[in-house]
Amino acid sequence: MPSARGVRPLSRRAFAMAAVASVLVGCGGRGAGQGATAGSRRRREDPDGAGAERSSSASANSARALGHSPPVRLRIPAIGVDTPVIRLGLAPDGTVEVPPIAADDRAGWYRHSPTPGQVGPSVLLGHVTVGAYGDGVFRDLARLRRGDRIVARRKDGSTAEFAVTAVRTVAKADFPADDVYGDVDRPELRLITCGGPREGEEYRDNVIVFATLSATSS
Repeated sequence: MPSARGVRPLSRRAFAMAAVASVLVGCGGRGAGQGATAGSRRRREDPDGAGAERSSSASANSARALGHSPPVRLRIPAIGVDTPVIRLGLAPDGTVEVPPIAADDRAGWYRHSPTPGQVGPSVLLGHVTVGAYGDGVFRDLARLRRGDRIVARRKDGSTAEFAVTAVRTVAKADFPADDVYGDVDRPELRLITCGGPREGEEYRDNVIVFATLSATSS
């Protein structure tokens, strides 16, 4: 597992641990759906030419990386998301925490990843459903398309705006840990929820949105 560039030194170990632990994304029902382990990591897939898209985006992207400042709000205009952001860490079993199942469902930022706008992959998770409360904050994440905007407001008052480069639905057994947590040389964003068919209390797949920094403001 490559190092997580852009992560504060004291957080690097925990960030790397997330890539070798299960990625746990709550999908409603009785709580969280089971994610995938790094043991199921596979060679990077490139559906829809995502690799070429990222290279193109990198050359065209003139936005400068920001310093460390945690996200406090996330907006995704294309799917009507406007949510506060809470901090998530690692659960006692080494899996990534998920937001609580609650009526006021919110997205969560994995605090051992870079903050949005820092160099590296900033990781945010959200529910697709929240049990008896209905739809989760990331219910429509799979509807995003290339170029759609994602705006993260940060604690220091600055904003980091991202453009979607790829949306992937993958079986949890094949969760692409390297693609999600692997080292990158520019600010990127990962949004993760559950998707695909429901099997009992769980969803079979994960939906992962990849995005690159397109603009910043203070």
